[in-house]
Amino acid sequence: MGMQSKYIWMNGELVPFEKATIHFLTPALHYGVAVFEGIRSYNTDKGPAVFRLKEHAQRLIRSAEVLGFRTLPWTWEEVAEAIKDTVRINEFADCYIRPVIYLDGGGWNLNIDNGKPSLAIAVWEWANYLGEEALEKGVRANISSFTRHHPNVMMTKAKISGNYANSALAKTESARLGFDEAIMLDPQGYVAECTGENLFVVRDGRIFTPPTVTVLEGITRDAIITIAHDLGYEVHERPISRDQLYTADEVFVCGTAAECIALCEIDFRRIGSGKTGPITRSIQRVFYQAVRGKLPQYESWCAYVNPPLSSSLDQTTSVASLGASS
Repeated sequence: MGMQSKYIWMNGELVPFEKATIHFLTPALHYGVAVFEGIRSYNTDKGPAVFRLKEHAQRLIRSAEVLGFRTLPWTWEEVAEAIKDTVRINEFADCYIRPVIYLDGGGWNLNIDNGKPSLAIAVWEWANYLGEEALEKGVRANISSFTRHHPNVMMTKAKISGNYANSALAKTESARLGFDEAIMLDPQGYVAECTGENLFVVRDGRIFTPPTVTVLEGITRDAIITIAHDLGYEVHERPISRDQLYTADEVFVCGTAAECIALCEIDFRRIGSGKTGPITRSIQRVFYQAVRGKLPQYESWCAYVNPPLSSSLDQTTSVASLGASS
């Protein structure tokens, strides 16, 4: 399954896929001066729905401001509508969405003020980022030799394209070593996050996750914490050491692309039972129901692309019963 679609949205126009090009000398290509979002649309009983579209569109604008763009010609509301338009015209239901704000022309002296921003939005059909078997079996990871960015070296709260050279180094190294994913430590040596996912540790029925000082404040991370609380689990932000991963009952990661996936092995050490654990599974179950509009309490997370139809949701369904079911 490729990344093809009928149209890509570029600066207010829906351009045929093969004509959606930018010039080689666009400074974003040379210097990584761009920001992006990773978003998903899911098929629901009321048609395609973009998961937490408002939060993603707002973070895209904030990332551009953090990078240094002083004025932007779009509001987050306009970005959100353009995203829905792009999904709708391509007639996708389950798809991945990639909006990018990039420095387009000027800025060759590394001064963002001397360039202008452009916005493009692509969508394509995409299955699970870490593979179909990952949901049941989990994936294997290792501690990367590459350290996550220091927050005063790169802005870790913004999805800046140039930041992801760090992720590419770590991911490629791990893949060449035979692992599925890399876990990156922060500059102080504590667990930070994976190359594109936030990380959670389960010990004695409680859930722990690294503080957000050096990691991206993930939107899926926020959803997972909300679901965990609703299921009755305690979630604590605190520093996590590398060896605490090895002795965890469960470790799982989450992100727009990966969704919610267990780590069954880290550095050749089996984690828990060596497969997706019960707490991870309970959170997964609710998450996958929520993104498809099956749970009324999370309805606000779904931005429907088409005009909404009459709801067929079972209003009696509870998140707790879903989490406990087998």
